[in-house]
Amino acid sequence: MADAHHGPNHDYHLLEPSIWPLVTSLAVGILLFGTVLMFHNNPNQPEGLMATLMGARWFIVGLGGAGVIASVFGWWSDVIKESRQGDHKPVVQLGLRYGMLFFIASEVMFFFAFFWAYFNFGVTEEVWPPQGTDSFNPIDMPLYNTVILLLSGVTVTWAHEAIRHGDRRDFLVSLGLTVVLGILFTCMQAVEYFEAFTVYGYGYNAEGVVETYPSTFLIATGFHGFHVIIGTTFLAVCWFRGLANNMTKEKHFGFEAAAWYWHFVDVVWLFLYISIYWGIFDRG
Repeated sequence: MADAHHGPNHDYHLLEPSIWPLVTSLAVGILLFGTVLMFHNNPNQPEGLMATLMGARWFIVGLGGAGVIASVFGWWSDVIKESRQGDHKPVVQLGLRYGMLFFIASEVMFFFAFFWAYFNFGVTEEVWPPQGTDSFNPIDMPLYNTVILLLSGVTVTWAHEAIRHGDRRDFLVSLGLTVVLGILFTCMQAVEYFEAFTVYGYGYNAEGVVETYPSTFLIATGFHGFHVIIGTTFLAVCWFRGLANNMTKEKHFGFEAAAWYWHFVDVVWLFLYISIYWGIFDRG
């Protein structure tokens, strides 16, 4: 009776005070500031405070990135701990699902801005890509990456079905294949970017700026590649949790959220491949 009297009379989980929201906010702000500095490459030497900031831009980016990584491990570790303690009641799980869906919706709008920029230039420019700017062959490395991501979509769906039926062995095998395919995609894109800078000249010009076509190409495909790295890490954590038997038939929302995110990454890549690599607005 005493336990019942002092226990919660609701299905919600009251969070303990946490430093991670504050650390995350500061780290993301520092990382964004450092990234903005990285995009400035004025051939004229800056002076004063700007010169100091430009000299420390790698440190600023590293500091912000380290803070974000620490926040991810710290905050998510707390969430996993709450789940294992039984704090994630059905109404809390529903809130987590809605939160993940809203997050993916915000990511859709994030990429919508990049597509809008590319389509705007593709429609308004007289020649697109601009004269003297080469674009990638869509049936070369971009096609290989498309096949890789489509295969990863199949394997992550296999993993989802396996965990839903309590098949731990198939879950680990299929999820492991998905992680390997994600790493392979990242390696292939790294090779593609090496070619972009060394062969196609997608870097800063003599004025210290990046031309319109390389800029839109790099920011759209680059941010997608960054999301692939995040998704691969997300799935790898789920694999290790599955190996430790922390993923069960009844409780596996962490993996489910990762699978939603991975399918989102797949769909974005298909739009990138069709609109940018195949160049539906290309003319000249």
